[in-house]
Amino acid sequence: PPVALRRVDRRRTSPRAAVTTRFVNGSFPNGSPAELLADRGVFTSDTADVTEEVDLAGRLVLPAFGEPHAHLDKSMLAERFPNPTGDLLGAIEIMKMGWATIDEDDVIKRATATVRRLVASGTTLIRSHADTNVYAGLKAIRSLLAVRVAVEPLCDLEVVAMAYPLTGPEGSEGRRILDQAIELGADVIGGAPHLEDDPGSAIDHLLNLAVETRLHVDLHVDEILDPGYDTLRHLSRAVTRHGLEGTVNASHCVSHGLKSEEEQQAIATEVAHADISVVALPRTNLYLQARGRVQAPPRGTVGVESMRRAGVTVGGGADNCQDPFYSIGRCDPLETASLLMSVCHRTPEEAFEMVTNEVRTIASRPLLDFKPGSPADFVAIDASSIRAAIADQPAGRTVVHRGRVVASTTVDTWVAD
Repeated sequence: PPVALRRVDRRRTSPRAAVTTRFVNGSFPNGSPAELLADRGVFTSDTADVTEEVDLAGRLVLPAFGEPHAHLDKSMLAERFPNPTGDLLGAIEIMKMGWATIDEDDVIKRATATVRRLVASGTTLIRSHADTNVYAGLKAIRSLLAVRVAVEPLCDLEVVAMAYPLTGPEGSEGRRILDQAIELGADVIGGAPHLEDDPGSAIDHLLNLAVETRLHVDLHVDEILDPGYDTLRHLSRAVTRHGLEGTVNASHCVSHGLKSEEEQQAIATEVAHADISVVALPRTNLYLQARGRVQAPPRGTVGVESMRRAGVTVGGGADNCQDPFYSIGRCDPLETASLLMSVCHRTPEEAFEMVTNEVRTIASRPLLDFKPGSPADFVAIDASSIRAAIADQPAGRTVVHRGRVVASTTVDTWVAD
């Protein structure tokens, strides 16, 4: 990678000789110099066995990004499967037909390329859903599990078995495929209960599986601009009933943002009581929702303010990338952070936290705080502040995962006088 690596002349050897790295010439957002030591994937204060030095070229040092909600199995399909209606149901129907033309090698190639783009942006933790249904069968889950192994040196990838339908005429087959996906090694159980014939039964089935397998749950919830949808409240009560507090995430929750302030807050209080985390996905939901609404189209996002006021962990994600659900988009959480500021009225610091440590909380991962013993995952970026990083989204970045440089981008710009 095009970063300055300088070998340290060593006078003695030790078992740690090949793994201890000093990072120099960076700066933290408060202006203090960033000189960091990493050994065996975590930060350390032991300077005895430095074997390598990395010059961060004056860049701003920040915790590495997390992507809490991707669909790597569908990424980069926009040219192949255009969505003429541009809405959610149109995209779903196109993918139902499209899965018949996709094989595992295709998924692996596209997903791997997308992961590499995410890593280059500074993302070292990714949670991706994989279609687990009668249309995709097990090809998506198998493919992403293979990608998970292949990209392990670059980032941590979690695979969610997104099962739908689990009720109705195809429910028995859907439940069978989900069982197989769990046996194959899915990290997280997923689904979309608000789309089911019987949302309550689907929720109970998914949570019962979570109790049996001890896996966490990440669900698509109420992704619709209809304030009458109340699946999130039912989910909150079911999580408490099953004793699964702290193990469930609810993504989208679009209908929540259309309810009255009082109702939003009441539901947010129940979500907090059940210790459910929430992921806002403004980028794709702004694109898919409110099609045809000419006057004052709603923003299409969860009520972030009421959730945060209730103490709910709220992360920010991108959802789809250049596929039938979102035909544009870059693999950069700073793009998400920008939208969290514009759409959800978060401060730069709040938006940044929603694409970094809030994501790690959702995934039950150690936080990134640069203290000895914490994960040595960070991004050094050509910016003067967090606000500037979100505003400019500069390409110049050095990305470190487990104490090792895994990506670096430099940019040379020339403008005539």
